[in-house]
Formats: sequence, C-alpha cells, structure tokens
Amino acid sequence: MTLPEHYRRFFRTHLRFALVMLAVALLTGICFQESGKKVHVSEAVPVGAHLEYILGLALVHGHTFLVGVLLPLALTWMLQLGLTLGFRPLTPFALRTTTALYLPGAVAVVVLMLIKSYHFILGVRHGVTDYNLLNQSFMGGPMLRAALYGASHSIMAAGLAMFAVAFWRSMNGEGH
Repeated sequence: MTLPEHYRRFFRTHLRFALVMLAVALLTGICFQESGKKVHVSEAVPVGAHLEYILGLALVHGHTFLVGVLLPLALTWMLQLGLTLGFRPLTPFALRTTTALYLPGAVAVVVLMLIKSYHFILGVRHGVTDYNLLNQSFMGGPMLRAALYGASHSIMAAGLAMFAVAFWRSMNGEGH
C-alpha cells in the first residue's frame, strides 16, 4: 500500500512526538517518586494531605502517557486502518490543522499540570500547608489559571475535533 505524502509527514511527526512524550512520561514518573519522598508525612502534613499534595505529579505522569503517547498513536493507527479499509484519504489541510492544534495543546496541558504540581510540592516543602492558600496563590488566582487551562484544552480538543470530523467524512466517502 502506498501512503500519501501528507500521511507520511503526519505519521513521522506524531510518532516522533509520541517517542519524546514517552521519555517525558517516564521522567515525570521518576519526578513523582522522588519529589513525593521530599514531602514528609508529619503533624503539619497528615497522610491524607500528603497524598493530596503529591497527587498532581502522579496525574501528570498518566496524562503525559495519554495525551502525549496513546492519542497520537491512536490517530496514526486510525489513518492506517482507514486506508486499509478503503476510506478516502484525509486532506493535507485536515492533517496539518490537526497537528498544528493538537500537539501544542497537548504540550501546554502537560506543562501547566507540571507547574501546578511543583507549586504545591515546593509550597509544602517550604512550610505552606494550607491547601486553599496554595491553590489561591497559584498563577495569581483562579481566573488566569482557568483561562490558561481552558485555552490549552480547547486548542487540543479543536485538533482532535478536526481529525474526528475529517475521518468521519472519509468513512462516508466525503474525504476530498
């Protein structure tokens, strides 16, 4: 089977991204293990609070695997399967737009989660054990944080939506 050139570019880009994010996911797992050890259970940080303070890094680890590795691999697999099943190829525009939106959105999501996680861990290590105070002080408060998280997730979702619509149309023979 001959792959269209824009499929080859998409595959190369997303497979490379998945490999890089695989390394990042593994490193965030190590960060979770090592940084979690630095926040000690104590009278000021009881067991439940300890878990709450370090949970963010565990979530970064899982999200990095999901948005950085599994979803890009799933997209490439779907394209290959679509060609195998005789669907019309997606347009170069659809694949470029998917890549231009999804990959930066995915990176932004992971980076924001990592920053938030370390904000909490470092705050606790420096004696701030009031969860609400740490939450309010993160990125200047909830408004900016909501805007950044909303924008990053929206950009990522727009890339996935572009792919889903284009792929759905290719299944129905409306690919071009």
